Amino acid sequence: MASRSEVPGYPDVAEGGSPLERVRELVRSFGVAGRGHREAVAMLADGCTLAGVVRATAVPRRLVEQVLGALGDDLVSDGERLRIRPDKAGEYREAFGAARLGPTAVELPGEGRLRDADALIGEMERIIAAAPRPKKALDHVPATPETAVRRALWLDGTYELAGATLLCIGDHDLTSIVTCLVNPAVRAVVVDLDEDLLAYVGQVAAERGLRIETGWADFRFGLPASARECADLVFTDPPYTPDGVRLFLARGLEGLRDREHGRLLMAYGFGSHHPGLGYNVQQAAGDLSLVYEAILPHFNRYDGAQAVGSASDLYVCRPTARTWRSLSRVATDAVTIYTHGTQSSEARSGRGEEAVTEAVRAAARGQDELEVAADVPLGAVLDGTAQASVRNARTTAYAADLSDDPGAWLFRALLGVTARRVAVAVPNGHPDIGSEAAQSALRDDLAGKWTLTFRRSTPDPRHAVVVADEAGATTDPVAAARRVVLSGASRNLGNAWRDALVKAARAGGGSLGKAEAREIVASAAASAGLPDETLARPLATLPRSRVRAVLSAVVGSLPQVNVTARTDRGIVHEQVR
Repeated sequence: MASRSEVPGYPDVAEGGSPLERVRELVRSFGVAGRGHREAVAMLADGCTLAGVVRATAVPRRLVEQVLGALGDDLVSDGERLRIRPDKAGEYREAFGAARLGPTAVELPGEGRLRDADALIGEMERIIAAAPRPKKALDHVPATPETAVRRALWLDGTYELAGATLLCIGDHDLTSIVTCLVNPAVRAVVVDLDEDLLAYVGQVAAERGLRIETGWADFRFGLPASARECADLVFTDPPYTPDGVRLFLARGLEGLRDREHGRLLMAYGFGSHHPGLGYNVQQAAGDLSLVYEAILPHFNRYDGAQAVGSASDLYVCRPTARTWRSLSRVATDAVTIYTHGTQSSEARSGRGEEAVTEAVRAAARGQDELEVAADVPLGAVLDGTAQASVRNARTTAYAADLSDDPGAWLFRALLGVTARRVAVAVPNGHPDIGSEAAQSALRDDLAGKWTLTFRRSTPDPRHAVVVADEAGATTDPVAAARRVVLSGASRNLGNAWRDALVKAARAGGGSLGKAEAREIVASAAASAGLPDETLARPLATLPRSRVRAVLSAVVGSLPQVNVTARTDRGIVHEQVR
């Protein structure tokens, strides 16, 4: 057990007086807001970790550290566990009325049902533990399993979920999964930037038979069509910046189909010592003319986010008639919406630097001096609507400086653009190019459409340039089919798949009519577990994991008349139609 003098990092907040007097004066200085500090002292009297104090009391870490500093030599530690000296603990409990804190505590909404939900909490602990790791650059801080369950129980006890659709604008806390577990009659739609998360949500939904649909989007460039005007309820835990909150709420509004009775639920918190930050965010939300029906304090608890007390409030927002007029006027194209990573306001990624721009344009031009398309909006590139027309695809190149790529843009740009050549500048440590395995996976995902070349540390150590050359003509039915589907990423998937079968049959020396191809698509999609909703969507809006599943199903559906094809994994097989 170490004494206070051996516990670094907690400077005294005042000179003179006993530790007890200093702590009492500190707590008194917070006036009516000092209850959380009393709770912190009571916890320290029994012993706990710093993170545990922050999470349980919702007092920001900086303010808890002031208490620790005031305790002086009355604070001892045993590893990460801190406590008030045993011979002094009783005196502190008495001075701060520790015995009265429990009986007078007010429960969080849903706490009663939460006490009877041990099995569900245990299940969510397992589901959350197996989920992809949070991404700091996307401001991911995981909510506790208890919080996830509390959200679902509160939703189920507050709204009529049966037959309703819940849209999750980002879902790193897996709110969609737990809500569907609590009430299987609800349908959930999850839209997120994180490909790993979308793959995991889809996997869990398939394993447990949950009605969850997933879609990829970078909210700075809009929602996929399948998520627009689809929802009765919207839930979001956005980046805690004014632009981030405004953007995520705006996308949530675009996802509401019930403009009269629909609700937006938002998790947002700010440090109690920084009310100005909260004001700025609430002002940004106010730009959308929403009314706050309720703000439930400290409803959400997190494993992290200690700067805001490891807690956030639940905002229950309802649109007004003015909201829909405000929505069209609110700018939603902010880029620096995060607090960490390349797209935070303090970041410097290198985007727009002359050397990067010239390097990527030169790579696009190539030795054959192709014309390079200019001024193509990034949003159109990512959703596939910027594809070059068929008549100039063989003579046009596209160059993009994606130095700000959060990890998903490279694949999306190569999926969404059809041209003779595409050159893209990305961070040198980009997850799709950082290893041979990653490069191989990207090549496999885009095989049939592109031949890829990776130029690491170009034009400087912070950047890399990826060059995609149009794949050559082929007589292989598999490559032909993949090319049609990948090059038609902005089209209705069912139609692109149909045309891919027709093209593949022709490449293999056979023939197939469109009507026959449609029948094969319907049968193959059903066998692969791809619903009609998926066939009606563009490939560019699907999660990357679902793109792979679609391409596998396309290859498996190839009609072959006296044709032997080689699959994308190199296994020769025959199919008889």
